[in-house]
Amino acid sequence: MLLSILSIIITVYILIELNQKLRIHSPLKLKPIEFKKNTFGSKQKYTVLIKVTNTHKKMEVMIPFLKVNPQLIGINKDDLINIHTIIKPHHPDHEEQKSDYWTAYILKSNKSTFVQIEVTYELKNTAINNLKCIWLDIKWGNYGPFGSFTRYDGFVLPNYSNTFKNIIPNNNLVEPIKTHILGTLDDPITILKSYIPKDYLPTDIITIGESPLAIMQGKYIDFRSINVGPIARLLCLGFHPTSSLATACGMQTLINISGPTRVIISCLAGGLFKSIGVKGVFYRLAGEQARLIDDITGTTPPYDKSIVLGPIDSQSFCTKASKELQVNVAVVDVNDLGRVKILSTSNIQNKSIIKHALQSNPAGNANQQTPIVLIRQKEINSRSHDS
Repeated sequence: MLLSILSIIITVYILIELNQKLRIHSPLKLKPIEFKKNTFGSKQKYTVLIKVTNTHKKMEVMIPFLKVNPQLIGINKDDLINIHTIIKPHHPDHEEQKSDYWTAYILKSNKSTFVQIEVTYELKNTAINNLKCIWLDIKWGNYGPFGSFTRYDGFVLPNYSNTFKNIIPNNNLVEPIKTHILGTLDDPITILKSYIPKDYLPTDIITIGESPLAIMQGKYIDFRSINVGPIARLLCLGFHPTSSLATACGMQTLINISGPTRVIISCLAGGLFKSIGVKGVFYRLAGEQARLIDDITGTTPPYDKSIVLGPIDSQSFCTKASKELQVNVAVVDVNDLGRVKILSTSNIQNKSIIKHALQSNPAGNANQQTPIVLIRQKEINSRSHDS
């Protein structure tokens, strides 16, 4: 009897894992690597280079099409005089293409190709200062042994001309710092250098939100690219409607990271312990990303249509940033309910100070564009005044 039950469990486990392995999945990775902005009279031109890499050791994958839809964030269509987009493939093994037609391209295993995108636009003078950024919405095809499907990626072309430099008053203990809309073309440590005040003290604490850091690391997924399975549709029903795991796409994202069996077992164990009054077991078992995933609408536009994951190795970031800037650095997750979670910090002794300072959520969770907060202790201010 015991042997039969064990056989059934093993069979179910194999079927669940096999179903996950056989789901549509492409080894291609797309990311922007550099950009520049030029001004020609009243016209602005962004030129960005993206890199597409085939991470598979053997599989060849074809790219039958690639389309780009630039979206200007912060203005309405009446403010836009004109806009023009040009896509130029720079395949290392092909001659330069002269027409606008995208020729289907085979990307061999462990190889990369490049695509240059040019966006030229003209705005009314009254709208120039309203432009927050340009969001490049990319729709592209992947074709190979897994079948054929359409993928969606996007990233921000930052508008550095619409940035906000901050002067921190000495009598202000907690100061949110406004930035441009951050993206994968921004380096996190460089961003801290650019926006924290020049007269900061080595005893100050600089915090950055976990979602903005993850976004700069490219850890977000367009919901349209997520292939949802029946397990995700079933499991998401057991979560509170406000949870990021209460949607099929949010749950499928976690399953793709942690594996279906682990998530199923975590749900069963979590439900069992919750019935006897013990909460949080699911999140302890399902992996760190279970707590950190933000579903769509949980992040500042234009990331409101993306599922944002937790950042990569936040402790290494804090250590490196603190050493380079000579200031205390922490990565935090804060909400309007007074919940302050410190993912990582360069100085563990600052935890109680950070939690107390951020309980009111000074950075906000809407469209404030204040991912960085400077914390200055009162007694430090007093000593600096006396000197």
